[in-house]
Formats: sequence, C-alpha cells, structure tokens
Amino acid sequence: MTDPTANETLPTTENPAPGSLSRRTVLGALAGGAAVATGVAVPAAPAVAAAPGTDPDDVPAPRLGGRPLLCEPYLLDPQASTVYVVWHTEEAGTAQVVLVGAGVTTLDDQQALDAATGSRRNGPGWRRITATTKRLTRTREDSASAVPGRSFSAVVDRPVHRQLALVDKLPAGRTPYRVVSVDHAGRATVTAVYTLAPVAPRKQAVKLLLTSDHQLKNMTPANLEKVAETVGVRLDGVLVAGDLVNVPDRASEWFDSTTGLAFFAGLTGRASKTLHGRTWRGAPLLQHTPIYPAIGNHEVMGRWSDTAGLDSQFNDPQPLEVARRKWRDSRPSGVDEATWLAEQSWDVTTYEEMFPYPSSPNGGQRWWARTIGDVHLVTLFATQIWRSASPTARGKFQEAPADLENAEKWGYGQFIFEPVKRGSRQYKWLERELASPAAQRARYRVVMYHHPGHGLGDNSAPPFTDPVQTVTRDPLTGKVTAVTYDYPLADDHILRDLEPLFSANGVHLVHNGHSHLWNRFRNAAGVNWLETSNVGNSYGAYDVSSGASRNLPEDPDHIRQGDPGGLAPIVPTVAPLTDAAGKPLPYVASNDITVFSVLDSGAGVVRSYRFDTRDPGSAVVLFDEFPLA
Repeated sequence: MTDPTANETLPTTENPAPGSLSRRTVLGALAGGAAVATGVAVPAAPAVAAAPGTDPDDVPAPRLGGRPLLCEPYLLDPQASTVYVVWHTEEAGTAQVVLVGAGVTTLDDQQALDAATGSRRNGPGWRRITATTKRLTRTREDSASAVPGRSFSAVVDRPVHRQLALVDKLPAGRTPYRVVSVDHAGRATVTAVYTLAPVAPRKQAVKLLLTSDHQLKNMTPANLEKVAETVGVRLDGVLVAGDLVNVPDRASEWFDSTTGLAFFAGLTGRASKTLHGRTWRGAPLLQHTPIYPAIGNHEVMGRWSDTAGLDSQFNDPQPLEVARRKWRDSRPSGVDEATWLAEQSWDVTTYEEMFPYPSSPNGGQRWWARTIGDVHLVTLFATQIWRSASPTARGKFQEAPADLENAEKWGYGQFIFEPVKRGSRQYKWLERELASPAAQRARYRVVMYHHPGHGLGDNSAPPFTDPVQTVTRDPLTGKVTAVTYDYPLADDHILRDLEPLFSANGVHLVHNGHSHLWNRFRNAAGVNWLETSNVGNSYGAYDVSSGASRNLPEDPDHIRQGDPGGLAPIVPTVAPLTDAAGKPLPYVASNDITVFSVLDSGAGVVRSYRFDTRDPGSAVVLFDEFPLA
C-alpha cells in the first residue's frame, strides 16, 4: 500500500508517524497507545484533562463551540432499569458524559457544560454518567469514500471513538437526557434534549418499527421522515433486518457521507437528500428509540488486504473452513489464530463494535434474544455472500475462467457465513430459545434475520444452502477446466430446518430483508413472513403478476419466478398497488414508492405504509394490515 498520508491524514489524538497501513499495524498501534486509544473500554475523564504530552496548565477551560459529534446519540439494549447511550467522536476527548433527569430540560448549553465538567456529579433534577471510550479497530476510508472536505488516494485508517454510557436507576416512563462531549482543545458539543426509557414491562403492548436495507439508498431519508410523521419517534424499538450500510469498514457510510445518506444520519435526522424538489432529513428516531439490528451480508467484511480498496476487500471473503485449512497447512508465526482467520476469511468486527449490545453468552452480538413488552424477539445471523449470476465472473455458479488455476482467488460460490442448519451451534441455541419460558409466555414471538425464507425478490434464489462444489480437470494434464456450484432446493436450510422449528414453536412473525421489496406470506401453521425492505430502492419482484423471471440457469432447483418455498404471496388487504390492467399486486417493488411497517402489539397487527416520493405533498397510505395471531 502507498503511504496513507500521501493525500490527507485524518485527525488522530495519537499522531502516528507516516507509514504503510496493515491489519497488524493498526491492531498493534491500538494495543500499545495511550489508554484512551487502545480499543479497550476505559472511563472518559469527567473533567477536562491534558492531552498526551501537554502541560496541564496549558489546557484551556472547556468552552462551547466544538465540532458536531460524528453521530447523534443512539440507544441500545434497554433493561428493567438501564439503557446504553452511545455516540461516536473522531478523538477520544477529555469529557464524554450523559446528563440525565428532568432537570436537564432547564439547563442551557453553558449550564449543561458546567454540569458535565464540574466537580459535582449531580444537581437539581439531574445526574452525570461518564462514558467509557473505545477506539474502533477497523474503520477506514479510501478513494471511493465521500468524506466532507477530504479525499484519499489510498486506504487510510480513520480514527473513530465509541463513547458508551450505561444509564442506570431508571424509573418507569421516559426520562430526558443530553450528551456533552469535550475534545482535547477544550471545545464542547452539547446535544439537544432527548428521552430514554427502560424496556417495556413484560405484558405491556409495544410499537416496533420494522425496516431493513438502508444502504445509503436515495429514498431512505424520506422513508424515515414519514415514519416519524405517522407513528412518532418515541417507539419501543427499531428492528433493522440487516444491510445497514454498503461497506461496513468505511466510516463515512455510517456517519458523514457527503451523499447525505449515511446510516446514522438518516435515523437521527441529520440526512440530506433532495427528491423531486424536496430535501429530506430523516428523523430523530434513535435518540429516543433503541435500535435492535441483525447482521446482513453488508455487515460482513472480506479478506484484509494491504493494497486493495475497501470495496474489493468487502467483496473478497472466503469460507472460514478454507482459512482454517490454510492455517493448519502454514502455521504462520507472529499472529494469533483468531486474528489470522479473520484476515483470511471474513469478519464482522466493525458491526460488533458499533453495536456491542444486545448480545447473548452463546452468540455474542451475532445471535441473541430479548423480550420487549409482550413481544419476544429472536435475532439470528442468517446470511450469505452475494455473488453475481454472470457466467463469466467469480459468481454464484462458477469461478472465473481466468482464476481456475489459482484457488487463492476463488470465491467458493454464494456460501453461508454462519451455519444455521440443523445441528449447528446457532440452531441448537435457537431450538432452546424458542422453547424457553420467556419465549413461550410472550404474547407474540418474532424472529428477525436478513435472508428471506419466502419471497418474490431476486435474492430469494438460489436456495439458502451450502454450495456443492464440482472441480473438473483435464483427464490428461490434470489442469482445472471448470469449478462449478450447485444449490439443492431440498437442502435449503431455512425451508428445511428453520421453518419447521418456527411452526412447531408458534412463531407469529418472521421479519427479513435482502431483496429490497415488500411482500408477505403465511404458512399452514400460521407463521407470517414479511420482507419490508423497499426502503430506499428496489431490485424488482419475480412473480407471474410482473412477468419477470430471475436471472438463473435453467435447473429444477432454480425457481425463476414466484416463491421458492412454494407459498402464494398475499395481496395487501387495504390499498394494494395495481398493474396497468388494474389488477392488485402482491408486492411493492419501486424506486419511487418507499415502504415501512410497524408492529402494534396492542392491536395485535402489523401495518404497512407506502409513500410516493414523486409527490412530496401526498399523504402516507396504509396499504396493508394483518393480524399476528
């Protein structure tokens, strides 16, 4: 890799010497630097302290006028009397605190700063909670990044510091809070007043936003503004079924992309996208409502490279078992096995550092369960690498002809990242979880993961199963002449293994994403399947009503039209879109009409809404409603 400072160096509190960037040099720098930059969670100082190498007497008094936070605060994993508040900054800073209590509503910005940096930890109607600081270990930028006022000729490390505060001793109901962040120059940023709350009690009705596949897509800010207008910003959860961004290690996609479409920007009201004469900002949802995310294929980074750009790295994962074979064969020195395997296969490091909670002892942040009021939510890691269907590229069905003799460049088809099939660690956990008292006593059981089990989208096929590899060799020379992959429909892990488990345990709703459309189904056992990922754009629907067929080779295992699982799509019950002949369509797949869905457990229904961005002044339309029971 070229010198990462060749074009521009992003701000850092450590000021490392210029040099090449590699996975190990990044991890080494984080392991050996100042405490606030190690990547280990350490308390941020509750009052302004000297930056490393600075005389404490030269540190200016804290004052207003700091740069905006990389993102407004967001809420994670509320419990009976606690909730996490998270925000991100480009440097560790000297004071990172949450002020919480009814009294914060009466503080002006200067008073809030004084409360955050003074000697008293509480005052009239407020108390101060200090955050812990962790530098994220993989956030970077490259020539394809869209960072305000900056450009890059190579991949560079971008310092991002996560601030995490556990707010405890919460009463029932909503409590006001503000975040105060002070950098090493003493410049302070004070947020507006937001509200937080403990999780809804076990039998209480809740409202949950169901969304997916934001991915910096054009209509997402408009979608989120309409969510706020329709159901408000004080919900009980935002359930995101994967694909939050495009390239997870590219920091700007999370925070400040000049497209105006960064993930946290839209969900906190800081987005900016003009469509048909109106600029949309998104909405301040996450400042008031906890986010419950699932891992999609766009939360997974591929193999680390010292030379390739971030897009190339993202698109270059290999199965973990392939990396394990290499490890056994080479036994490289100077690096631990876990780090080496992540470099040589795939990892979800940035996602896990962004969302340290919810988690479970068995699955960490990859799979977990939570009870939110009268809803028991189970979240899985069920996704695979997306590969092209082109017959000449490294893709779903074959390796590229130019790479046949170089297995290092093979993609191994559209392989599954984390096993969910019967007998896997995740499956065994799911089996226990769905049968648990917490799940069974809940009024509703919801399972969320990324890959659609039933669907009309392009990504519903080929089957969700381990690719069956066939290597063909010339009988005389032994030279590889073809590497192909098959996907037996009978072995689809979701249809064969997960769906029977859902049916047997009374799951009410399966919430998926991935194909960028809206469609829903109901199986014979009463399990509802909903994909509500037509948030920012769509890749089409493949149904008899559209006449379109998936771009798949002719094969009995390739369902080119309709649901591969054999269910009939359900036509929306209230106001379906229609085709040219006026026939109701069982889907929404549009690059002009955006969709969101809300689970209202008090009414026992899921409602889906659409909005036509071509007419900014038009009303949101309730187009479907179905009972969960």
